[in-house]
Order: sequence, then C-alpha cells, then structure tokens
Amino acid sequence: MKDYRQEYEKKKRTIPQVLGEIQSGMNIYVGVDMAEPVAILKELHTIEDRVRDVTVCSVLGPEDYPHLQDPRGNIRTEPFFYGPFTRRAHGSGNVSVVPHNISTLYRDRSAWRSPDIFIGVASPMDRHGFLNMGLCISHEQDALEDADIVILEVNPNVPVVYGDASVHISEVDFIVETDRELPLDPVYESTEVQKTIGGYIAGLVEDGSTIQLGIGGIPDAAAKQLIGKKDLGVHSEMFTPSMVTLYEAGVITGARKNIDRKQMVCTLLTASPEVFAFVDHNPAVKMMRGSYVNDPFVIMKNDKMVAINGAINVDLTGQIFSETIGARQYSGTGGANDFATGAHRSRGGKSIIALPSTKKNGTVSSIEPWMQGGGVVTVQRQTVDYVVTEYGVAPLSGRSVKERVENLLAVAHPDFRRELRKEAERLQLW
Repeated sequence: MKDYRQEYEKKKRTIPQVLGEIQSGMNIYVGVDMAEPVAILKELHTIEDRVRDVTVCSVLGPEDYPHLQDPRGNIRTEPFFYGPFTRRAHGSGNVSVVPHNISTLYRDRSAWRSPDIFIGVASPMDRHGFLNMGLCISHEQDALEDADIVILEVNPNVPVVYGDASVHISEVDFIVETDRELPLDPVYESTEVQKTIGGYIAGLVEDGSTIQLGIGGIPDAAAKQLIGKKDLGVHSEMFTPSMVTLYEAGVITGARKNIDRKQMVCTLLTASPEVFAFVDHNPAVKMMRGSYVNDPFVIMKNDKMVAINGAINVDLTGQIFSETIGARQYSGTGGANDFATGAHRSRGGKSIIALPSTKKNGTVSSIEPWMQGGGVVTVQRQTVDYVVTEYGVAPLSGRSVKERVENLLAVAHPDFRRELRKEAERLQLW
C-alpha cells in the first residue's frame, strides 16, 4: 500500500507562508460557520498593506476578525449569511451579503466570481491519503474542486463524516496544522412560549415523516415532544443534538424514507460535543453537498417531508420575513426557501413557519398587516402550509387571502388582534 505521508509532509506550511499565496484581486472561498479556518483568518489582516481588491466569501463566522473593520477596504467580505460580527461590521462598508438559496449558492456565485483560493478545515489524513471536511460541505467541495489553490487547516478535533466530505491529499496544495478547540454553538433552553409552540409543531408531525430541524429554542422544544413518534427520517441542512436524542430513543429510523433510506442526511453540523461524537465514523449519517441536500426537487422525493423554519415577521397574507429588519440585513436566507418549497411539494408534506406572537418583550406583534418600512420576503406565501405561534396553528395552504387573514389573526397575540384587523380592513387585504 502506498504511503502518502511523504506527500503530506511536503505540503505543510506555516500561516504566514500560506497567506503569502494571496495576491491582489483574488477571490477567496472559505468554509462555513464552524468549518471556517479560524487560525488562518485571524491573521488575514496582516497582508492588508500589500493587497488590493481581495474578496472573501464566507458565512457568519465564529470570530470577529480584524480585517472586517479595515477602513481601507483592501479585503472585502461578502458573506452568504450575517452573524453578530458581520452585522457589526456592516457599517464599515467592507461587508455586503450575497442573496442566495443554498441549493444554488455555489453555482450562482461562481458564475460571477470563481474561487482563486479555497481555504477549509479538515480532519487528519488517514492511511489511504484522505482527509475529511466533516463539519460542512454546503459549498466547500465545489469550491475546492474549482480553486487554483487549495489550503486546508488540519485539526484532529474535526469528525470524519461519511458521504461526500472526503478530500484526497492529491487535491490539496498546502496544509496548515492546528489543534485549536472548535468553537461551540450556545446551548438553548426553551422558554414556556417556545415549548408551547413546539407542542403544536409536534402535533403536525405524523409517523413516518422526514424532518428538517434547525437550531434554537423552538426546534429543540419541538424535537423533545416528538418522543413517541415512529419511524421518523432526517433530511436536513443542519444536523442537531436533538436528532441524536431522537435516534437513540428509537424515534428516528429512516425506515420509511423514499431516498437515502435509513440514513440521516445533512450538509452542516451543529457545533456540539454530542453531535461531533455521534457523527464520527457513523454510517447512519450522510453528509452531502448543499446542491443535493437543499435541492427542493430532492427534498420533495421523501413523502411526508416536514420543514420547520423560523421567522422574524409574518404578514397577514402569509409572506415570511426571516432575514432583514426593515431594510437592514440581519441574517440570511439559508435553506429556508429551499426546504419550504421542497416540503410543500412533497406528497403529504408540510412547510411550517414557527415564531412567538410578539417580540421586544411583548411590545411588538410578530404578525403584521404588511411589512412597513421595507423588508425582504424570504419565503413566498404560496409555499407556506402552516404558521405556528403559542396561540395555535394557522393553516394557509389553499386558503384565500381572507381566510389567511382570519387564521393568522387567530394565532396573533390577543393584545394586537383588534389593531391588526382594523389595519387589514383599511388596506382591503382581501
């Protein structure tokens, strides 16, 4: 058997050495979220004096990198999704979101700006010469295959996930070794409101359904109340700790899935010790590219597909606003539109939007007559089957606008229902 260790050793570099590969005008693609090459990006600002017009394509980032605030704008960041640090840097003029659906994210972006360099994170090489990008491959594999230069930050804390996450050493130009601890996502404790919403969602999930869950108090509360369901499957952008719990409880089996039967399919891991331990070398988990996992035409192949997404606001006709507050970018589309569309088209499927009825400590209704002051529609009203708040479930699919208004008023907070109805009548929404 060939020994690949010598090839690996020849490709090892220091961080200053790989940063020396970056030249003016280059487009750099990096891994998503917890798959972001933190050790390298923390030093990216050190080349600001010698480069111009460098673009970094990322997502939300676990770190507040110095280059985000560079007043000269020599290194711009164009993320697919805003997190706290990119939101904060928005005013610098160095950060501008790239609207997208994950299913077509790489295709659309690379048609405009293809990668000169890809920088990712991977597990150590095995005896066959393979490393594994088992944290996320929403676009990473695509960028790696197209980039002129491939740099991997190799970390023994990265799990090995089966599916499409493997990379051979022959595909890699440079290796930077690190043993940094992976940043972890916060642990959410569900509020009573979230638990109530989760109960309503669980009531919509039938035995044999395939589910998509995100991270947060509402999805976690819903998952805990799925105990007792039978033969659930997973086809989800994100793999979450609640999926580990449901699998080990025998709730998730994937036995009734139409595709990828008995496998839990994802493109991104939640950063948690339970998830890392569970997915590592586990044949029950299959990590695939975002162009597959988030493709609505793939999603719909599983009968009884249930997509559970959140929102910032919903208007009285069922339009979903999940990424902006007024005209200001707050997060991003992510997979919300992909999964809402796929679940809506699935035979027996359900596209569910869940949110508390109020925000800002109960002073503002999350359900509005229409989006005043602007706002980006993330999910079209045509692909929303149910809106769920702590006051119940509002069915929307197949309903007229008048019926939608009535159903959404019924799940709005009682303190705002009269005002909402009055405004709906003034606007003649129906």
